[in-house]
Amino acid sequence: MEAIAQSGEEGLTLLMDYLLVLQSSQSLEPTNIANGKIYQVLYSAQTDATQDFLATHFPTGILPLESQRGVDYTKLQTLLAKQEFEDADRITIQKLCELVGDAAIRRKWLYFTEVQSIPVEDLRLIDTLWMLHSEGKFGYSVQREIWLGVNKDWDRLWPKIGWRSEAAWTRYPQEFIWDLSAPRGHLPLSNQLRGVRVMQMLMTHPAWTESQN
Repeated sequence: MEAIAQSGEEGLTLLMDYLLVLQSSQSLEPTNIANGKIYQVLYSAQTDATQDFLATHFPTGILPLESQRGVDYTKLQTLLAKQEFEDADRITIQKLCELVGDAAIRRKWLYFTEVQSIPVEDLRLIDTLWMLHSEGKFGYSVQREIWLGVNKDWDRLWPKIGWRSEAAWTRYPQEFIWDLSAPRGHLPLSNQLRGVRVMQMLMTHPAWTESQN
């Protein structure tokens, strides 16, 4: 895909045509990582043709930004499309607080007891946005997969996702890696200074076990 894009205008046109065919035939899978990569390549190209194409056919990305609570995910989608992961991480916790309510918005963090009130559809959307714009490397579902892979052992999870090394927690923000060279599951972050309960509730949220329509 990168090679196609690097072939210049002709390659970018091929990618645009491919997405357009999928869209017009209603066979575009918004959660498909490969389609997300095509969008990412076109977005990063920043040519007049690609910008016009995306503004016309995919003004808010390839994933419909539908929220059960009226939360606007446009800024999060834009930051992730630009791969500005540090800012996207901050917006992610902001959006989670918006989903929970005014008290969480004021304090700017979540109580673990509030996590279950996040709508399934919204948590899946946030997760999918992260996955689409990181080539499947980041997202809560990715972290959950790794967590299950170490038998839910938090002490084994933290080093795997780069949140802890030996006995020291990774310091925010300077020691975290805000690009795709980070370990798989490195982002988005969850504040562990208040314990693992918020992270545990995210990992056990119904979003990952309820069947999708």
